[in-house]
Amino acid sequence: MFARLREDVATIFQKDPAARNLLEVFTYAGLWAVLYHRLAHGLWKRNLKTAARWVSQWSRFVTGVEIHPGATLGRRLFIDHGMGVVIGETAIIGDDVLMYHNVTLGGTSLEKTKRHPTIEDGVLIGMGAKVLGNITVGARARIGANAVVIRDVPADSTAVGIPARIVGQSPQSPSSSVMDASLNAPDPNAEALRLLREDMQQLRQRLSTLENKKEHETKPPSLTSNSQ
Repeated sequence: MFARLREDVATIFQKDPAARNLLEVFTYAGLWAVLYHRLAHGLWKRNLKTAARWVSQWSRFVTGVEIHPGATLGRRLFIDHGMGVVIGETAIIGDDVLMYHNVTLGGTSLEKTKRHPTIEDGVLIGMGAKVLGNITVGARARIGANAVVIRDVPADSTAVGIPARIVGQSPQSPSSSVMDASLNAPDPNAEALRLLREDMQQLRQRLSTLENKKEHETKPPSLTSNSQ
């Protein structure tokens, strides 16, 4: 237990430049959310499901992070800022995942089956992203801020937009950090803004075409005189 705690603390120092000392790190809601989940998940696996739910709801109250006790979390998960994160019952998260606030790993089915995402090792999920359904986000992929992901995301790729589209793929070595920037890996937020501008330009063009068509249809025919 203490070895895992040391891992969690070291991960925060590695991935958050704002972390200055140990006392600060122990104020992080994301750290406490993970610790509470380990207790709740242990109770869940022992079929003490009501007790597990009480622990998870207490964690939600004090951290702002809601993790279902049935969810499976890997090692060195870092939930930065934490507030508003929701992780569903059948979600599976691998090792070394970095997740920002307001992220949802949600389900799209009412059946009692695997209905939440699988997040593989080393994935980065930007603030406000929604990853929905029984899909897989491949290892070391990057999900842009506010993206809505409803299909599988290949490993080492970047997905942005609503619904999310793959906008870049940059092979990385397994040892590379999820935070490392690559010349071949576009910034998810910048890509999202670029795609939004393109969509707005297309909408303007369509609106202009419709207005010209309507003006042409409503314009009265011109009267011409025939000279004899």
